[in-house]
Amino acid sequence: MMEISWIHLVILTLAAFRFTRLIMYDEITSFIRAPFLTITADYDDNMEITHNIEIKGSGLRYWIGTLLTCHWCVGIWSSIIIIALYYYLPSSFPLLLMFAIAGAAALIASYLDK
Repeated sequence: MMEISWIHLVILTLAAFRFTRLIMYDEITSFIRAPFLTITADYDDNMEITHNIEIKGSGLRYWIGTLLTCHWCVGIWSSIIIIALYYYLPSSFPLLLMFAIAGAAALIASYLDK
């Protein structure tokens, strides 16, 4: 079994976090979700935006749509991809580092917005 340093573990964790958010929420990847989900935005009584998600289709299409609405599910698959890149394609480390830095920046921004 390969040992992993604590800094690489932190990098992989942050990269998986950011990759999960990229797949689930970012506008740039909406084309991935579009065949499986319809997302509409409404304002609630406090004038805050709420998103309504409708899963499209049936069978495999519905299953993938369900997967794309589950943060934990996408997180598992994202982690598998991140770990596979780390172990089987070492040259991908700069990409993983980029995701990790973006993930850390997102966490800091979320904290400061409170």
